[in-house]
Amino acid sequence: MSIHPTAIIDPTAIIDPTAQIGPYCIVGKNSKIGAGTILRSHVIIGENTSIGQHNEIYQFASIGENPQDLKYAGEETFLEIGDYNRIREACTFHRGTSQDNALTKIGSHNLFMVNVHLAHDCVVGDYNVLANNVGVAGHSHIGNHVIIGGQSGIHQFCRIDDYSMIGGASLILKDVAAFVTVSGNPAKTHGLNKEGMRRKGWSKETINAIDEAYKVAFRSGLLRDEAVEKLQTLAKDEPKIELLIQSIQKSERGLVR
Repeated sequence: MSIHPTAIIDPTAIIDPTAQIGPYCIVGKNSKIGAGTILRSHVIIGENTSIGQHNEIYQFASIGENPQDLKYAGEETFLEIGDYNRIREACTFHRGTSQDNALTKIGSHNLFMVNVHLAHDCVVGDYNVLANNVGVAGHSHIGNHVIIGGQSGIHQFCRIDDYSMIGGASLILKDVAAFVTVSGNPAKTHGLNKEGMRRKGWSKETINAIDEAYKVAFRSGLLRDEAVEKLQTLAKDEPKIELLIQSIQKSERGLVR
């Protein structure tokens, strides 16, 4: 085990023998750090924080501190982080609150660039990129394969669904549907994240089918139930359209349009 002599480790913390804890790091009580995870230096890991395998956390990150919520009264809450995440300098991830599931949860293979903030009770999936200075307010959900441009802000309780892209310096006040590109203050849709689809090797036929579904959902003028009915027909030939249907059906705040 590689623990720098200046690091402060709570005796209740569980650290895998292959983890590396750099200079001046602090690891709080009842926290876990998995195999191959690296804390570079000056990283603070709060209490009840579980970090999986092969993550790399850069200097001055604060991971698992108390939530910034006036209702928080010291109750036991948690933060869970999966595997193979890169968490860059000065990121702040907070534990959950009892007003939700008492849990902030982050998946695997994500890149969080400098100064990303994830507030209490957020849920983040896998293979996402959040660029510099993105702020995600409490209770928000981010799916998989999402890109969020720098300086963007996500309002509390918003959903950002799979394969979507948010342009830099955008303000997100409603839910973002799967596959779409949005930007602006407040944000508006600007078509599909086609370049992201191409980079993932999706066929031209699949992209064209999703494009047709996008037009039905956002440009046809159909009522919600009418649009869903037509999308369900299209989904019989292209199953990925089901993600767009779920975005419409699960949205509580309404979709960015």
